[in-house]
Amino acid sequence: MISKFKMSEQDKSSQKSSSVYNELRLEGRFCDAVIKVDDAEFQIHKIILCNCSPYFRALFTRWSTSDRKNFSVPGLSSNMMQLIIDFAYTGSVSVTEDNVQDLLLAADLLNVIEVVQTCSEFLGEQLCPENCIGIWQFTNICFSPELQCKAYSYIIDHFEEVVSCEEFQQLSVEELSDILDRDDLNVKKESTVYEAVVHWITHIPEERERHITLLLSKVRLALTSIEYIKINVLSADLVKNNRDSLMVAHTAIQTIFHIMTNSPSLSGLCNPIRRPRLPNAILLAIGGWSGGDPTNGIEAYDVRADRWINVTNNLERPRAYHGAAFLNGYVYCIGGFDRVEHFNSVRRLDLRTHTWDEVAPMYNRRCYVSVTVLNGCIYAMGGYDGHARLNTAERYTPEINQWSLIAPMHEQRSDASCTTLNNKVYICGGFNGNECLQTAEYYNPETNQWTMITPMNSRRSGIGVIAYVGHVFAVGGFDGSNRLRSAEAYNPCTNTWHLVASMLTPRSNFGLEVIEDRLFVVGGFNGFTTTYNVEYYDSTSSEWSEACDMEIFRSALSCCVVSRLSDMTEYTVPRDSLPFLHVDDEAVDSGDDF
Repeated sequence: MISKFKMSEQDKSSQKSSSVYNELRLEGRFCDAVIKVDDAEFQIHKIILCNCSPYFRALFTRWSTSDRKNFSVPGLSSNMMQLIIDFAYTGSVSVTEDNVQDLLLAADLLNVIEVVQTCSEFLGEQLCPENCIGIWQFTNICFSPELQCKAYSYIIDHFEEVVSCEEFQQLSVEELSDILDRDDLNVKKESTVYEAVVHWITHIPEERERHITLLLSKVRLALTSIEYIKINVLSADLVKNNRDSLMVAHTAIQTIFHIMTNSPSLSGLCNPIRRPRLPNAILLAIGGWSGGDPTNGIEAYDVRADRWINVTNNLERPRAYHGAAFLNGYVYCIGGFDRVEHFNSVRRLDLRTHTWDEVAPMYNRRCYVSVTVLNGCIYAMGGYDGHARLNTAERYTPEINQWSLIAPMHEQRSDASCTTLNNKVYICGGFNGNECLQTAEYYNPETNQWTMITPMNSRRSGIGVIAYVGHVFAVGGFDGSNRLRSAEAYNPCTNTWHLVASMLTPRSNFGLEVIEDRLFVVGGFNGFTTTYNVEYYDSTSSEWSEACDMEIFRSALSCCVVSRLSDMTEYTVPRDSLPFLHVDDEAVDSGDDF
């Protein structure tokens, strides 16, 4: 059996034939036609070009007589024709930033599908905020459905960066209106959308001011605040000099005021000015301990709607004190405990098909395990194997479906927590079998070494650790006597810890993740009971705030953030059934009569 990495005999034969045909072309032997482009002439074999493209087959068989020798091809340069002919004979083409657009146009004109696909893939890999609109608009001239979809998705996903680029001003009002109308437009604050409208209009005000009402109606102003609308919208000349735009702004204020002063209602949920956008990432809470038993429950947090939805897959067995990681489109559940068994198994959830499968097991059984992702690999550290607390650590490489042991930690740690920052793995706290730990250390994958850092201010087992705003945050946990509310942050530049604002409620064994620039703590044990409470920390205000509770009360769960899903609506709240919405900023009393 021939290895898939080796060329098959058929491929070798085809390559040899191509080489022979190309030699004959270059020698001018057995050529039966001449292609003329501009002042250049290319001797070719009709049958070779017929095999390359339906265009040439039609040109040589249906659009001319069999004895015709000379053919002129309009609409492209001699350089592009040279590349197309070279591809027909060799099966390869050199695509560069300088030639890709002209080559794609030529290949599209001549219906050379393989070259169209190669150029489209090349442009797709070059997408960035500065060029995505130009590439997307280019696909209207040279139709490439995959590239068109990829470029448009890039605009939607990176809208906040695209707005500040020069190409943003090239959008037509129809194109901009369609973009602003989308539920999946990725903006953290709706004020960004309004400011994009103003930015676009003021580029050519004499031509674009007349579009203010249409574009303002696409902004979901009721997702901002009354104060924002008063200060930024109603005061703008664009709006206050246009009666219809004023009506849009006042309607948004009335909507916010109605929400603030009335109980949640299902009425008017399709109102476009209050419909939350879809997030581009969701937080998953997986498994845990609930009601005295492990659970297989999975809930997804829709951060834009501040709502949890149950996405449990009942084919998966319950587990708690495990780790979870998102990598390459899959969610991995690692280790854990189900009251009977301490697992070394690793289960993988395909979010597209909603199916689980088992991948390679770890070397060690690990519950109370610490799990993180770095450079495309999953790290699993410490834990409890049913007999002893572990200082061993291992790394999973998904491409080869294999775990490998790495250097052991300095400390035995179960019930610790870990994160990655600056290409290092940090692990903090935990329990060594005798005491709760305040020590912390980091792993450098380049040297395969662990290094101790300054200890935390508090002993913390059942801790949450996460990288946030350039620091390692250590939150909550158990110090041997009490569940903690306190949190502290490690600065890797100074090797020091400093206290940050304490949580609203004490807890240990909770989930901890960062989504949309906020740090969320999920569930846990508060010292008396397992909880479903959720709160988040915002570094800009240095304050903790309550978020929507989970449906399932649980501790010993694991969380991960998943992004770039093909269909985010499967893991988010249906936009037509939201009971109410939250606003970007603190809303204030309207103060005005409408």
